[in-house]
Amino acid sequence: MREASDMDFENAVRRTGVTLVDFGTTWCPPCKALLPVIETLAGEYGDRVSVVKVDTDDSPETASSFGVMANPTVIVFNDGEPVEKLVGLRPIDAYRSVLNRYV
Repeated sequence: MREASDMDFENAVRRTGVTLVDFGTTWCPPCKALLPVIETLAGEYGDRVSVVKVDTDDSPETASSFGVMANPTVIVFNDGEPVEKLVGLRPIDAYRSVLNRYV
């Protein structure tokens, strides 16, 4: 899992292939609960999906540019373009379902 900020977000998202971006904060309980889910997905999908973490407190411009209004928010990018947004904590199968549409 790679961490990205306002300064390097564009370089963190794959131009080809699938990137899952987890927007959240360190103090948010649902974000903390989501972290093991994201780590599991990163392990399951391996090189097929790039996983990026963005702290919305540290990178408000990036969060705002993608309409992130609540933490956690997960946005899936395909070939550099946002294609799916999941707001709030979801079961792992919800994330798998979205990823499977693009991998």
